[in-house]
Amino acid sequence: MPSREPPHRRRSWCCPLTFTVPPGSPENPALTLTPTSHYLNKSSQNSSRHHQTSSKLLNNSSFPNSPQSTKFSLVNRIDPRRILSPGRVSPIDSDPVDILPPPRPDPIPPIIIPSRSLPPKAESSRSSSIDDEEEEEEEGSFGIFDVRLNLKGKNGFSNLVLELNSEVLSANSKVFAELIAEYRKGNSSGLSSNNFCRIEVPDVENLNVFRETIELMFEEDITKKLLKIGVYRSIDILEVSAGIMFKKCISSCLKYLEAVPWTEEEEEKLRTLFTKFKFDDATSRDILARLYPLDSADSQQTLSRQLVWSITTCVDTNARNELKPLVKGLLCRSSVYEKDSSDLDKEDIYVICQSCIDALINLFQEATGTDSSGNKSTIKEISKPLIERISKEVDNINWLLEILLDRQMAEEFVLMWADQAELLTMHEGTSPMVRYELSRVSAVLFIAMGTRKMHCRSDARLGLLQAWFGPMLSDFGWLRRCRKGLDVKLLEEATGQALLTLPLKQQYTLFMEWFRYFSKYGTECPNLSKAFQIWWRRSFLRGSESYAVESR
Repeated sequence: MPSREPPHRRRSWCCPLTFTVPPGSPENPALTLTPTSHYLNKSSQNSSRHHQTSSKLLNNSSFPNSPQSTKFSLVNRIDPRRILSPGRVSPIDSDPVDILPPPRPDPIPPIIIPSRSLPPKAESSRSSSIDDEEEEEEEGSFGIFDVRLNLKGKNGFSNLVLELNSEVLSANSKVFAELIAEYRKGNSSGLSSNNFCRIEVPDVENLNVFRETIELMFEEDITKKLLKIGVYRSIDILEVSAGIMFKKCISSCLKYLEAVPWTEEEEEKLRTLFTKFKFDDATSRDILARLYPLDSADSQQTLSRQLVWSITTCVDTNARNELKPLVKGLLCRSSVYEKDSSDLDKEDIYVICQSCIDALINLFQEATGTDSSGNKSTIKEISKPLIERISKEVDNINWLLEILLDRQMAEEFVLMWADQAELLTMHEGTSPMVRYELSRVSAVLFIAMGTRKMHCRSDARLGLLQAWFGPMLSDFGWLRRCRKGLDVKLLEEATGQALLTLPLKQQYTLFMEWFRYFSKYGTECPNLSKAFQIWWRRSFLRGSESYAVESR
């Protein structure tokens, strides 16, 4: 019986240990050189030397997807090229490559500003901060740039180097012309055959502004360039130009700054600049005329008096209401425009106050039919109702009083208002809807005294309260209904505190007057109950008992 051959099986490849040389495999291409691999190795040596620089980073390392034999460590280098194998990527070794140091970058060249002889935009500025050791140049490489200007910042850490043409620099700046001439005169006896000049400018406030100023030497139309730069930067350029005596730029900056409006910050910066430098130019006088008043005929005091007087005599109500807060903001002590206390004379204000009080007396005489002075108002004022004209004068007085209180100058007005016997007499015979306007002035004074905004003598306080406390009690109902910006609650509390500043004997008289009026009219009278209790305790309780009651 013939023997059956066993079924054909795929023979597996094995690596016998008896091999003296490892068989060729994709893992050992150096040991199995085929014509194709030989061609690849030769071509990689001739045409792909830039790959060798990158392959040095792969020395003594392997990729995770490229296993190496642990028994045969024959592969030391891995070429960046790969041979595709089923399911993985195998490396192809290349010849060992020497590790080269990384190339050193070339130093950044300094700024080179083109001269007028070069066409526009032919050379762009390039900036750098270089050490003194790297400033050596080769003979004959300067060309037309024969001046090296080294600008050192004020902080000592930054500097800027500009290469310039000596002719352009000398023609525009008298300072640099002298420095260049002095440098070349000192080096005329040297052995160097070139005229290259090195100038150092220390403690430069702003390197960029200095560079922009130098670049303007190469501009045909500086004013056109300033339009793009702006006012604030142009002031900086003007300062640098004045320092280096760049006359063309100084003239252009002055003409530009004189023709444009300024912000308050720019105006203050210009004022500071004109205190440092003196400019001999007609345009500079025009700028100074905008910064300082050259004609001193109208002083600030005269102008302030004119403004206040114009507002108190203004006929148009809307315009007067708009201008009052404007002028008050300019004259008050807390204003940003206030420079000193000599801009407003107290006597001028009191003259205007007396004028308003006289006008108020005439109006009340007209209301009571006792006007015998023959004073005539304008046609426009006569066409308005009498109560509106009275209210206008009271508003003017209160507005002036606010200015006086802000400047701590209202003590004399207390005496002036307490001495208005004629107004007090006419108050009794005038309609309540008219006479309560007088109590609006008294209310402002009572609030100022009760809230410690005004300090005056005891006799002045007593005279004011004795004269106008009774009329205010009778007018309080109208003050509550027609407040016109008056804080009634504050008025009640401040009036009570003002009464408590008087001697106890005078307090007794005034508090009893309030008590009788309050018991008769009720809410038509201010509620001074809290101040009345304090007066009672101080008057009839003594020592620690009074202190304990008030501290509750």
